[in-house]
Amino acid sequence: MLHRHLNHQDLTLAAIDDIISRGRLADWVELRHAVLSDDAVLKKVEKICRNRVADPYAQRYHFWMNYVEKNK
Repeated sequence: MLHRHLNHQDLTLAAIDDIISRGRLADWVELRHAVLSDDAVLKKVEKICRNRVADPYAQRYHFWMNYVEKNK
């Protein structure tokens, strides 16, 4: 996924947040593969989602938080 405000394609916290908030299915599939292959990415996803799940309407973040909790 090309990030509109980043000049790299690394899975930084900002990039992961961008993928979760505006990514499409193909982007989420790539993020899932990264989460499954690298524990550091899983921890980054958890960190991002923990800050957003207080909002009951942030459904994408709730989805990923549930995914993280099931794959710890």
